[in-house]
Amino acid sequence: MQYRHPPLPNVTSSTARHQDLLFRWHLDSNLLQALFFLIGFGLVILYSAGNENVHTVEGQCLRLAFAALVLAAVAQIPPYRLRVMAPWVFFVGLFFLVAVMAMGDVGKGARRWLDFGIIRFQPSEIMKLAIPMYLASILHEKILPPRLTTLLLCLFIILVPVGLTALQPDLGTALMLLLTGFCVIFLAGLPYRYLILVVLLAAAAVPVLWHFMHDYQRQRVLTFLNPETDPLGHGYHIIQSKIAIGSGGIFGKGWLMGTQSHLNFLPEHATDFIFAVAGEELGLFGALILLLAYAWVIGRGFIIAYTAQDTFSRLLAGSLAIAFFFNVFVNIGMVCGLLPVVGIPLPLVSYGGTSMVTLMAAFGVLMSIQTHRRLWSN
Repeated sequence: MQYRHPPLPNVTSSTARHQDLLFRWHLDSNLLQALFFLIGFGLVILYSAGNENVHTVEGQCLRLAFAALVLAAVAQIPPYRLRVMAPWVFFVGLFFLVAVMAMGDVGKGARRWLDFGIIRFQPSEIMKLAIPMYLASILHEKILPPRLTTLLLCLFIILVPVGLTALQPDLGTALMLLLTGFCVIFLAGLPYRYLILVVLLAAAAVPVLWHFMHDYQRQRVLTFLNPETDPLGHGYHIIQSKIAIGSGGIFGKGWLMGTQSHLNFLPEHATDFIFAVAGEELGLFGALILLLAYAWVIGRGFIIAYTAQDTFSRLLAGSLAIAFFFNVFVNIGMVCGLLPVVGIPLPLVSYGGTSMVTLMAAFGVLMSIQTHRRLWSN
């Protein structure tokens, strides 16, 4: 039995030639179209959220261009090579996390960044890709559903970077790392008895977690429960965000016509709270378009996971799709007052750097899994 690549499309039109070019460069056209639409829509929102500052959009475009190069480069790597690279990526990311504790830059009261002069990045962002890659490579060689010893090993691999990230402190990213790692284990077939045990342990750990949380983190939880108790202090972000979204109505106030952001009532309107700008200016209709764009990307990720042809690819693609969903869900839930404020940006829309590159690298992995599939024949 031998394997071969799927047949190349017949080049009979400009569209076919375009698809052939994407195929040869291992780029999935469906996912690429969804990303282009989402990124374009995000730049439109960012221009308004950045107070019509062209330099803000230019800076975002430069980051997107670099991130797109990373996506294209990662897409060329076959899944079996990604599996071999996974331990190295994980331990390099872990080394950087330890380096942050010793020599990281401090910003806004947290030590989260490494500055090498020409580049400044958050090592915790690397772990969003390194953790699912490493776990998927381990589970690829194991019997599924995984046994207890394998689960304990996976749990240790997850908790070490989660703990280092929480110490920075960066509770929001630590939570996302935990969820990303758990997705891999869940997709591997986590037995229900272990799942119930995890839920019970998580509930029992809440008082312990509360004890070790910083004062501002506790205040965020209290503010989430009742933001009106401190409307001009800790509850200000959530209250202004809900005012912005609610004032948009069905069709919004119009692009560039938002008052909460342009009059600086809404804090962090170009980063964490940019969804509130979309809700105010474009209304429910515009917000639904943005949500549908995210659903398009997530749905394509699940299709790639479903059609993947080995355990490593299925677990990795599925976990990356779910992790992307969690990023979107947490940010929008936070902005709408349904979740505590944890500092998670809106993917591909919020102004940012390291998270953008890591996210596009993850999409490169999905494209690699999709375009390097093999067809088996006798």
